[in-house]
Amino acid sequence: MFDSFDYSWLNLISLVLGLIAWLIPASIIIQAKKRKLKIPFIMLLLSMGACGIALWCQISYNNYLVQIQDWTALMDTTSTLNWVSAVLLIVTIVLNSISAMMIYKPLISD
Repeated sequence: MFDSFDYSWLNLISLVLGLIAWLIPASIIIQAKKRKLKIPFIMLLLSMGACGIALWCQISYNNYLVQIQDWTALMDTTSTLNWVSAVLLIVTIVLNSISAMMIYKPLISD
């Protein structure tokens, strides 16, 4: 990316975007009970986008570790990163699926 960029920020950005990816469908679930939804489909897309960008940040950080040849850091973090990435992806998909069912179920049943 950039020579003067501090790559440790990618971990923080990934964490924040992962939380956003979970909070968006959680807010949709809460709002669906109150029927106060505005542009829910775009919100679901934003949630999946935040999850994708969070995963990209982690891949970019691993690429940085390869470029600087920090093999011990890679060996220490790769298995945990693999597990956490899977949890992020699965929970995001499940929350978005529940949100989509809550949004579109009343439209289908009418």
